[in-house]
Parts: sequence; structure tokens; C-alpha cells
Amino acid sequence: MKPLLCFGEALIDFLNTGSATVDGVELADFRQFPGGAPANVAVAFARLGGQAAFAGQVGDDLFGSFLEGSLAHYGVDVRFLHKHPTAKTALAFVVLDSDGDRSFSFYRDQTADLLFAADQISDDWFVDRPVFHVCSNTLTNADITTVTQQALDRASQAGCTISVDANLRPGLWPDGVVDRSRCVATFRNANFIKFAKEEIEFLADGDQIGYVKDLLAGPTRLIVITDGAGPVEYITRQHRGKIATPTVDVIDTTAAGDAFSAGVLRGLCAASDLDRVVSDAECVESLIKFAIQCGSLTTTREGAFPALPVFSEVAEFWKDMP
Repeated sequence: MKPLLCFGEALIDFLNTGSATVDGVELADFRQFPGGAPANVAVAFARLGGQAAFAGQVGDDLFGSFLEGSLAHYGVDVRFLHKHPTAKTALAFVVLDSDGDRSFSFYRDQTADLLFAADQISDDWFVDRPVFHVCSNTLTNADITTVTQQALDRASQAGCTISVDANLRPGLWPDGVVDRSRCVATFRNANFIKFAKEEIEFLADGDQIGYVKDLLAGPTRLIVITDGAGPVEYITRQHRGKIATPTVDVIDTTAAGDAFSAGVLRGLCAASDLDRVVSDAECVESLIKFAIQCGSLTTTREGAFPALPVFSEVAEFWKDMP
């Protein structure tokens, strides 16, 4: 099975777990969880039995050490995790509504992950031709975009399969505005792309059919569109379909999309030929069903890393893989 290398941010998710009243003042309680979208995918992939590594940068601080230890605890290779000597680790404060849907407040101005430099990209990243996974959180300013594009170019030159989760978080962008053109240009390099429904609608700018057609005319072989608890749509050059999601008791949706991505990647990394997989509708549907179970199970638990399923919890659905 191919290994997976995830590049981007690892950060602290401070999850609001309740509140207490002290001296007449209501004080919110926040529990520290390890997180960050690409870091979540790396952990989820490792918990599903894959070989995962993480490349990125945290601060040389209390939080950075916690993230490094947490990644290693869950079996992720941290050889490519750097610690910036002065910049701080990024933080996110997460509040859940009654349905378990989350809202974020990010503290990520000139943090260590954004200061990752091009000369920190190593040829060692690509020796084993891993599947290379990124998301839009390393596109939020010009400097980290340049680094991300260089990493993608080097991964492509090394013969790596490219995976992208759009994962648009307006709160991470200047003035809360996502740069559509920057994302569109970067995503065009991917072989596998995961969008949420609202993300592809935004990026397509009113022409979803044309946008999908343009992607599939390039390197892209598989597009998956999630819609919360709604059906998951998949699109390849040969096939298109929708698959229903199960009803579960949702507690926290924080890492559900990352678990889903890892489920798809677990199947793609187990296959010897991406084109063969995506040309077989039965194979694609089995893969999506497995990924749905990974994502759904994650929503029933709190936090990011600890909520992600281990392979034994979803092995029953892997049996249906062709």
C-alpha cells in the first residue's frame, strides 16, 4: 500500500465543552485537542492502518510539543515536522451548536505554519512516491501559497498522486474573503478532490458543470462532493452517482470531513492503478461507502484526533471493497 504525506497546518482546537459560573460571571470551559485539517487526515489514515507522515511547522512552544507528541502517539511519522524558534503555534477555538455543527475563531497571524519556507521542502518527502495531500489552509497568503505550489510541483515531478480537500475556511483568509482564483488554480493540479457542496458552488462561480468538466479534462480523476448529512456525490470521467449517508447521533462534526478524506485515501493507496479504480463504478461506490462510515463515526465523538476511527471499527465496510 502506498504511504500518505500530508502537508499543512497542525494546530490546537480548543473545544467549548460547557461553562461554569464563578462569582456571578459565566466562564466558558475549553478543552485542548490536537487538530488541523491535514494533520487530522494523517492521523485518520494511520488509524485506518496506513503509513502516514506529516510535513509542516509548529512553534517551539508548549502547544507545538503537544502536537508533535500527539501525532507520534497516533502513529504518524513526524520526521518532516519543523519547529519555528520564535513564531507561535496556531490556535482555533471551536463552539458547537445543538446539532454538533461547529464555528471557529482562529488565532493564526504569522504563526509557525504560515512561515514554512520553500527551502524546508525536502526530496526525502517524495522518495517513496507517497500520495500527497493538502488543503486550502496553506493558500491563505501569497508566501505560503508559493510554498504549497512548489511542494505540489515537486510531488507531481516525483510521480505522486495529488489529493486536495478544498476545506474553505473564510475566517483564515484576509478580511474573511477566500481567494477563488488562487484556489481554482491550485486545485487544478489534483488527481482527487473533495469538496463540500457549498465549496464547489462558490469555486464554480455559477457554472458547476463547466468547472467539473475543466477539472476532469486535466489531471483530476475523482471528485467527491459532501453535503453534511445529505448524500455524497461522486464524479469521474466515466461515472457519476450519489450515495446516502446513515443517520447517527451527532456530537461534534469537527474532523468528520478529514476522516472521510482519509477513508477515500485508504482505498486509493491500496490500489495499484488510480485509473482502474475510478473507471469501475462498483469500486468507487464501495470506496465512498467506506469513507462515509469513517466520517459518520467521527461525528459521534468529541474532538479531532481522538474521534477518528480505527480500522477495526469500520472493517465490516472494507469487506465490500472489490
